[in-house]
Amino acid sequence: MNTKPRLGLPNLGLGVGLRNKHFNYLLQNPAGVDWFEIISENFMDDFGFASHVLMHVRKQVPVVMHGVSLSVGSTDPINYIYLQKLKALAEVIEPEWISDHLCWTGVAYTNTHDLLPMPMTEESLDHVAERVLRIQDFLKRPLILENPSTYLQFKASTMPEWEFLSALAKETGCGLLLDVNNVFVSAHNHGFDAVKYIDSLPHEHIVQMHIAGPTDCGDLLVDTHEQPVPSAVWKLYQQAQQLTDGVSTLLEWDAKIPDYPELLEELFKAREVLKGNIPDEGVYRSPNMAVSNPVDFQLQASNG
Repeated sequence: MNTKPRLGLPNLGLGVGLRNKHFNYLLQNPAGVDWFEIISENFMDDFGFASHVLMHVRKQVPVVMHGVSLSVGSTDPINYIYLQKLKALAEVIEPEWISDHLCWTGVAYTNTHDLLPMPMTEESLDHVAERVLRIQDFLKRPLILENPSTYLQFKASTMPEWEFLSALAKETGCGLLLDVNNVFVSAHNHGFDAVKYIDSLPHEHIVQMHIAGPTDCGDLLVDTHEQPVPSAVWKLYQQAQQLTDGVSTLLEWDAKIPDYPELLEELFKAREVLKGNIPDEGVYRSPNMAVSNPVDFQLQASNG
């Protein structure tokens, strides 16, 4: 395992998300993992049971904060009230780092609670870079940004996402959270080469990786975080770990969450993958095709 810091940040090993389904278990048993990732918004202004569990596990292992509302790509002004709450939470739990997504989550001060895609242009790159620098200056630490899963692309885009992220990291000094599952999902949905995507990133900026299981919904793969990690994602993960010399790994599982021991069994498959043993696991296909293509749906609605 690589122990060389990236941006001064260590390789924490293997971790999982801290989810309320496992709270009682974790109060009665050792963490069993190297670290936990929390959803930052779930713990802001929270001094109840969830906060109690967080501080309990924080005494055992490191914690990382992962947000979903920074909206770094929005044209709205930076929300300094949100940033102040983020910073206050960080001062209490002392996370190893703070991460969020390369996306926008709303406009006109309205949060859609969705991770919306960015146009990949020089203009939007300049816009996001300026905001990242201001956010890092406020937080007094590097911001770590994740590549989201996407289902639509902008016709105006002039560069692939990996070029955008590479330029952003080099211009701002921010770190990258490489979500290998999201690369797999987006590559399928948009027809680009997932291997090339990972090869082309500035590997020295990659601080963390996410792995997860998507759902095949027909024309699209959807980032559901409710299934085992498929073989294709494990192969990309193996590639990324080799290129980076090894960085912190987080298994995401946010729906149909298994019991904690089963969750750890899935996480620890990563150890075998790093030895070259890829699990034989297909992509789960939804029998109900529950998620429709929003573009087709809107077109049908407008034509109806």
